Amino acid sequence: MKNGFCFLLLTISLLIFSCKTDTSNKKNINNSVDELSVFKYNQPSSVNSLDPAFSKDQATMWIGNQLFNGLVQIDNGLNILPCIAERWETSDDGLTYTFHLRKDVKFHQHELFQSEEERLMTAEDVVYSFNRILDPNVASPGAWIFSDKVEKDNAFTAINKHTFQLKLTKPFRPVLGILSMQYCSIVSKKIAEHYAKEFRSNPVGTGPFKLKKWKEGDMLILEKNEDYWESKNGKQLPLLDGVKITINENKQAAYLEFMKGKIDLISGIDPSFKDDLLTPDGELKPNLSSKMVLDKSPYLNTEYLGFLMDDKKNPVLKDKRIRQAINYGFDRAKMVRFLRNNIGVPATAGFVPKGLPSFNPKAVKGYNYNPDKAMELVKEAGYSSKNPVPEILLETTASYIDLCTFIQKQLKEIGINIRLEQMPPASLREKMSKSETNFFRASWIADYPDAESFLTILYGLYPAPPNYTRFDNSRFNELYQKALLENDNEKRFVLYNELDKVLIEEAPVVPLFYDEVLRFKQKNIKGLENNAMNMLILKEVTKG
Repeated sequence: MKNGFCFLLLTISLLIFSCKTDTSNKKNINNSVDELSVFKYNQPSSVNSLDPAFSKDQATMWIGNQLFNGLVQIDNGLNILPCIAERWETSDDGLTYTFHLRKDVKFHQHELFQSEEERLMTAEDVVYSFNRILDPNVASPGAWIFSDKVEKDNAFTAINKHTFQLKLTKPFRPVLGILSMQYCSIVSKKIAEHYAKEFRSNPVGTGPFKLKKWKEGDMLILEKNEDYWESKNGKQLPLLDGVKITINENKQAAYLEFMKGKIDLISGIDPSFKDDLLTPDGELKPNLSSKMVLDKSPYLNTEYLGFLMDDKKNPVLKDKRIRQAINYGFDRAKMVRFLRNNIGVPATAGFVPKGLPSFNPKAVKGYNYNPDKAMELVKEAGYSSKNPVPEILLETTASYIDLCTFIQKQLKEIGINIRLEQMPPASLREKMSKSETNFFRASWIADYPDAESFLTILYGLYPAPPNYTRFDNSRFNELYQKALLENDNEKRFVLYNELDKVLIEEAPVVPLFYDEVLRFKQKNIKGLENNAMNMLILKEVTKG
């Protein structure tokens, strides 16, 4: 009996101790995430690396934005703001940028750091991070951001512990936008050198969250960085305890999880459940307003048709009157409304999309639906019922066959016959790169928040990619170079508008629509705002 009684006491003591331990560890993300303030979302494509030097897709960028910081950051209006750099100056010749760094930014806790002093981020880490992007041994797909813009030697310099200097070979005002990209995240030299290629799964940054667990192909868990340097309204960021990301390619399954309240966000919309959530006008169905919130905002993506501007390979379309007629010959507003539930904005203000600070529909008048004008242009080009426009082949992918069919039908009404050919995306890209397609469907998503990221794909001195049309116009080229040298934002924006006007006049492209970001979120999610780069920013988010 005595031994049995002692055993009973021991068992009770262990149970009490166990309960106390669970309570004290309630804020540890190792416990059930349901007990914590954890933001949950599903990522439909796999994540291959958490190293910011390989931030070439949205999945990696979204996670990297939680783990790392850069010198600068963007706000929801795409303005460039200080981040790790408190302030900066630009030399009069526009070639040298001097950044003054914060002194209180620490890398995430790691056993390799032997003191708190070692955890402090310095200008040497910035130099290392940027040189690493250019290092052929690292083989970062982001090397292009610096390769033709900085001095070969001495491009990046640590003036002192808290002052970093970048030197360009020629003025390039959009460089601040480039520095906001995930490629330019600052990593710890000590940690990155230690792990080398295995840094992909051992990311140590200065961001609001740090990696707790990564089960590749299945899920990731990020936990709050208790030493994060940013605060807002007197509160230290981040406000969440953590982030859980599941990896599931089945969008329908993720949709059902969202409808059950098990994940907090759906970004974008799959055609299979589009009509379940949206009205024909692209608004959230009224019966769902008590269950979820729809945020809709511009996305820096222009969907377009491109012409190969090669007289020998493309004789019919060498006449800009035919290209202009195609631009006038279909109803963009009707197309977006009926085929996309009004997801997107008809591209009637040029090639540069809505959402950028330089976007100005009052200054840039693009193409509206005007079939009479289109037929007049066809006639001016020398075509008639007796001498019809030769059939034009438009090559596209399965995802856009409905849009192209709509355009095909409307152009037929103005005397332009289009034949459609569908092919896999990789095959179409290859043909575009080799100038083997005269008329093609394409899209361009901004790499950084500046109109130059769109205008660069039509600069005559660039090959394909990015200049798939082979457009080479002396006026456009001159304005493009002038814009790169202009440090005053307002003056540069005027130049961007002038560049767009050249594109409207010469019509090397047919802008279709400016895309939009759609995010469906649970009602208890606060502080999650859209931006036109579709970057996920969670540091100010709360979950009620």
